[in-house]
Amino acid sequence: MSGIFAAFRTDAPMDGGTWIAADARVDDRQTLAAALGVPHESARSDEELILHAYMKWDVRCVEHLIGDFAFAIWDGRARRLFCARDHFGIKPLYYAHRAPWLLAGRSVDALREHPAISDALDDVAVADFLLFGHKTDPAATTFRDIRRVPPAHTLTWSRDGGCRLHRYWELPIDEPVYRKDADYAAELRQLLDRAVADRVRGERAGVFFSGGLDSTAVAATARRHAASSSIRGFCFLHESLLADEERRYATVAAAHLGIECRFYEMDSAGWSHAGRERTPEPLVPSIDASAQARCLDDAADHSRIALTGEGADNALLYEWASYVRYLLWGGRIGRLAVDCAEFVRHSRRVPLAAVLTYPRSRLANDGAQPVIPSWISPDLVDRLHLEERWRDVMRPAASPHQTRPAAYFSLQLPLWQDLFDSWDPSYTGVALDVRHPFLDLRVLRFLLSVPVIPWCREKYLLRYAFAADLPPQVRRRPKTPLPGSPEHAKIARDGLPPVMRSPRLGAYAESAYLRALPTSTSMQAEAALRLVTFSRWLAGLESMRVAAATD
Repeated sequence: MSGIFAAFRTDAPMDGGTWIAADARVDDRQTLAAALGVPHESARSDEELILHAYMKWDVRCVEHLIGDFAFAIWDGRARRLFCARDHFGIKPLYYAHRAPWLLAGRSVDALREHPAISDALDDVAVADFLLFGHKTDPAATTFRDIRRVPPAHTLTWSRDGGCRLHRYWELPIDEPVYRKDADYAAELRQLLDRAVADRVRGERAGVFFSGGLDSTAVAATARRHAASSSIRGFCFLHESLLADEERRYATVAAAHLGIECRFYEMDSAGWSHAGRERTPEPLVPSIDASAQARCLDDAADHSRIALTGEGADNALLYEWASYVRYLLWGGRIGRLAVDCAEFVRHSRRVPLAAVLTYPRSRLANDGAQPVIPSWISPDLVDRLHLEERWRDVMRPAASPHQTRPAAYFSLQLPLWQDLFDSWDPSYTGVALDVRHPFLDLRVLRFLLSVPVIPWCREKYLLRYAFAADLPPQVRRRPKTPLPGSPEHAKIARDGLPPVMRSPRLGAYAESAYLRALPTSTSMQAEAALRLVTFSRWLAGLESMRVAAATD
C-alpha cells in the first residue's frame, strides 16, 4: 500500500531487524554527519543519516535533526516502533491503532486502504471544518479511526507501553539581540542562504512568486546557487475579480533578477473542481482549480522542488507596543531611546504619538457572539456544543512571548496544517515538493530575536538586507494584501456551486437551507463554500464506498 511506513499486528511475533521508512529532507547535513562521526556525508541519503542518528541517540535523535521529515523506525532490539514528525509539521504523518493492527504512514488514503480502517467520520473535525475551515485539534483527521502525529511530536509503540505521543520541541523564546545594522543584514542573508541551499541542493527550482519582499528575497537567494535559467517564478493572479497588482511587481522583480516568471489567472468564468472533491480530507479549494493545476504541472515539469516565501509575514509582525512595554518594564529607557533614534534614521520621520498607546490585540474576538451558519444541523450544534466551541477557539490569544506575542502565537496556529496539505502531492496529485525557507528553524529564531523597532516595521529588515536584490519598486512597495476576499468576489460574479446531496450530509446540514445559502457577506460566502466543498468531498466518499461494495 503506497504511503504506508509501517503496518503490523501487535499480537504477532516481532521482527528482530532495524529499519526505517521516511519522507525526509535533513538540513545542515555536514554538522549532523560530523556529530555522528560519519565520513563522506554527501554520499549518504537523508534516511541513512536519520537511522545513524537513532542508533547513536535513540529516541532523542530528533533533538539533533532539522529539516522537513516524517519517519518510522522499527527497532528490533527494543521491539519498538518509533515515529517522528518535523517541528512545524510540513511533512504529514498519520497513524491508526485498531487492535490488533498498528499502521503509520504519510497518507490518509494509504491508511484507509487497510481493511481494519472504517470510513466513519470524526464529527468534531467535520464541524471544525464547517465553522473555521480547518481542524483545531492538530491530532485529528476527518476519519474517526485515523489520527495525525502533531508537529514536533514523536509516536512510540511497544507491546508493554502501547502508543505514546511525546512533544520533543517548543518554539524557543529568546531575548532581543542587539547588533550593528550591517550585522543584522549579514546574518539574515547568511541564514537564508543556508536555508535555501539546504532546500535546493544545487538543483533547478521553482518559486511561487508575487513580486513581494519575501518571494523576491527567496528567488534572489536561490539564483545564487544556480544559473538564472534554473530558477523560474510562478505567479497567481486575481485581476478580473479584485484590484490585483501582482503582475506588475512580479514582472519588475523577475526582470531585475533575470529569471522567467509565468502567470496564472485564477478567475476563469464558472467553477472548475479538477477532482478536488477526491482529496484525502476536505480542503477549501482554489477558486480556479484548473489554473492551479496548470501552474503546479508547469512547476513540476521545470523541477521537483518549489520554494515559497511563507513565514516572513508572521515572524516580522510589527509589535511595537509589546516591545516598548517590555523595555519600559525592564527600565531600559536608554535602549528604547537608541531604537527610536534608529527608527528616525532609517524611516526619516518621527514616530507618531499614537504609537505610545497600546492597541487591543488583533487576535482577540472582542467578545463577539458565536457565528454559527444557519444551515448547520441543530442536532450537531447541541450535541457538540458548537457555540461553546466557537467561543473557545476564537478566544483572545494567549502567548508567553514578551516582545513578539502575536508572531509567536501565529507561527503555531493549526491552520498551517491546511496550508501544508494544500501543497502536498496526496492533495494536488502532482509530484512537487514545496519547501519554505523562512520556516527554517535557524531563520525563524533569528527573525524572532531582532529588535521590533525599527526592523519589523513594514519588514524593514528584508528591505535593508536584500537592498541589492530588490528593484526600487519592490523595495518601496508597501504591504498590499488583496483588497477583499477572492472567494466572495467569485461567488458574487459566478454564483455558488451547487451542494451535492449524499446520505450522510443530513447529519451536518439542514436540507431545507441548502437551495439558497446566504452569501451576501464575505463570512457567509466563505462558510457556504466550505459546505459546498464538504458536500462534494462527502459525495465522492459515498460513491467510492458504493463502488467498493459492488466489486
